[in-house]
Amino acid sequence: MPGRPPGASDKPAEKIDLTGHIATSLNSAMERGRPAAVAVVAVDGTPSVSFRGSIHVYSRDQVAIWVRKRHEGLAVDVAENPAVSILYYDPEQGPDPETGARRIVIKGRAHVEPSLDDAVYAGIPQVERERDAERRGVAVIVDVDSVIGFGGTGPIKMAR
Repeated sequence: MPGRPPGASDKPAEKIDLTGHIATSLNSAMERGRPAAVAVVAVDGTPSVSFRGSIHVYSRDQVAIWVRKRHEGLAVDVAENPAVSILYYDPEQGPDPETGARRIVIKGRAHVEPSLDDAVYAGIPQVERERDAERRGVAVIVDVDSVIGFGGTGPIKMAR
């Protein structure tokens, strides 16, 4: 039987729970100058990465993104290729160094969800609302499949 990779844990992954210190870190990331990056495969098959200041925890196992361009870019890409990866990094461990997240990689499946436009728009930072005052964008919801990372409380490992 092959050996375990170095650093592998016998502890099973926890179910997805983005509340608590992960939500605190992600939801205040833009205001602290630490927007998260979202990676997708564009409709032309090329990789695409962009910083998104509107990312926030929407529910226990979902992340929301307000996308300012409803008919191009990320909103169109996830309709074709829903797999996304979100990278958050803050060397100071967010708003609370004792419990905050230092780095998080979230993997999941994204979809455009216009029925949640009001709720998602209301959850983004004011500076992001000002960038789309006419609300031409659309809500994108990411159903989170896994989270790995590290924070003040130690390693983070969750999976569906």
